[in-house]
Amino acid sequence: MLATAAIVARLAPGRGVDPLRAAAFVALNPLVLVHVVGGPHNDALAVLLVTLAVASVLTAREAAGGAWLVAAIAVKASTAVATPFALLGAANRGPTGLSRDISTRFRPVGRMLVGAGLTVVVVGGVAYFAFGWNWLDAFTLAGENQNRTSHLSIPITTARLTGLDPDTVRAAALALYAALVIYLLAWTYRGGDWLRAAAWATFALLLATAWLLPWYLLWPLPLAALSRDRKLQLLLLALTAYQLGARIPL
Repeated sequence: MLATAAIVARLAPGRGVDPLRAAAFVALNPLVLVHVVGGPHNDALAVLLVTLAVASVLTAREAAGGAWLVAAIAVKASTAVATPFALLGAANRGPTGLSRDISTRFRPVGRMLVGAGLTVVVVGGVAYFAFGWNWLDAFTLAGENQNRTSHLSIPITTARLTGLDPDTVRAAALALYAALVIYLLAWTYRGGDWLRAAAWATFALLLATAWLLPWYLLWPLPLAALSRDRKLQLLLLALTAYQLGARIPL
């Protein structure tokens, strides 16, 4: 968590954000202090790798960015939500309009894909050497988690308060999330801030999933800290306050 906060602070001036506030927003979140610093969750490593990917894309080191993203997904599949936005962010960098042809625009994307592809080979090889083909069972486990529910997730809380069928609410939440991601991708493709879009997509995932644990609040924190979006940051703080009662006795 200290490494993630340090990277966020280093990137903050280039984003027009106060470094101290950005680092504090990430590292001093009470759910992070209790459940990530105080508990051995792999979310800390996954988010660190995503933050390294963000730093690489922002500094035009696209191959490294692709490698860090694959490494993050290997640790926690949910981090994949940032990948399409990072690809669009790389494609949108530099000259735009008629002064930039298709090959020039997508050259950074190609470098990202090369870095990602090489890392897939390395990660897959190491996983096979350690576990054989059993490492593929991790994908099944990740899918099974989405069949579970947690008491304070937003869809299940909504179903409980309204008396609606939980499965119907879950389906509606996922449909709304899919629509939001499509909108954010289109907005980013037209030149919107990819980091801000990725922060919103990651935050919305927390609202849409029926399996929400308090330490998942870490996922969007570095992105939101650098997003320059005060509304998103306030919403994250509100969700943090709501989740405080989940696993922290008050």
